[in-house]
Amino acid sequence: MNERPTAGERAVIVQLDFGQPDLEDQLEEVRLLTESAGADVVAEVGGRRHSPDPKTYAGKGKVQEIGAMLAASEADLVVFNHELSPAQERNLERELKCRVIDRTSLILDIFALRASSAEGKLQVELAQLEHLSTRLVRGWTHLERQQGGIGMRGPGETQLETDRRLLGKRVKLLKERLEKLSRQRGVQRKARMRGDVLNVSLVGYTNAGKSTVFNALTHAGVFAADQLFATLDTTSRKLWIEGAGNIVISDTVGFIRDLPHSLVDAFHATLEAAIDADILLHIVDSASHARDEQVYQVNKVLDEIGAGRMRQVVVWNKIDLTEAEPGIDRDEYGNIARVRVSAISGEGLAMLRETLAEYALAKADARRKELAAVHHDEFTIT
Repeated sequence: MNERPTAGERAVIVQLDFGQPDLEDQLEEVRLLTESAGADVVAEVGGRRHSPDPKTYAGKGKVQEIGAMLAASEADLVVFNHELSPAQERNLERELKCRVIDRTSLILDIFALRASSAEGKLQVELAQLEHLSTRLVRGWTHLERQQGGIGMRGPGETQLETDRRLLGKRVKLLKERLEKLSRQRGVQRKARMRGDVLNVSLVGYTNAGKSTVFNALTHAGVFAADQLFATLDTTSRKLWIEGAGNIVISDTVGFIRDLPHSLVDAFHATLEAAIDADILLHIVDSASHARDEQVYQVNKVLDEIGAGRMRQVVVWNKIDLTEAEPGIDRDEYGNIARVRVSAISGEGLAMLRETLAEYALAKADARRKELAAVHHDEFTIT
């Protein structure tokens, strides 16, 4: 019976080149992901391939190079910024004699670190179990002997020693609990939607500055850091805007390219805050040279959860790092489409509040007209 190697905290990153145009962006992102999970990146291995090797993904020669790099850097964790099959992961660990994780496992681990609410922990556990169920084979099911570490943390950890039958029962239970929580939140959201208060959700690529914008507007003190997935649990606050009254603003989990479908599914309840908002503030890191790709990836996930057609205002954040001036851009219909701000320095935040006030007043006006029409119809009928 083969025991999986225990996890370590000194990591070698593997990023292979299959001809993708944004290779440097992907490499920088996996560095940040690995550091966000708590590991030190001590070496990186690259190389060009036409296609993945069916057995080890990287090929025999590259696996030997990775092994040499592990020995030279005294690392004991290998992070592939790719999706590995269960067989590839097992073969790599047998060859390299250390723990190997892929991009999905890495992201799941960060989510496990960040989840703080009961619902968030349930969602992470569900995603972990569904991902790891494909990796439960003879000799690999006794995960209680693992010592934890990157790729093996989180509330799902204690369940992973079970066989497929018990794991399936646990997954079913988690889905039922999350469905119950989702129904409860749905009732609360419908009550809010019936009111005159504007509901706003912040969405954006991870580390774009959503929580910093949220804190700057609401003074909520939500954890904000220069790391990926600093925020997991949706936080909502009331915000008073002079001339427009209260609005409800929600900070949501950040998106990322190739976000595992298991996570999109598991966090659907959390992301429902975006679906049910009146308007989305799409926070963009304007200082990132990968911003166009990041905007595309966020919109792709919004499409997946049914929020692709919702009204958006793009918030061009971090202008303190660029030459841009604070300001407002309108579309051809006169609606505010983009606001340029710096949540750190405060530049443009007054304009962002004006934007929210304009949409809040528009909703209140539409609501008054709707009620007037209802009263008119009732009067006509009687």
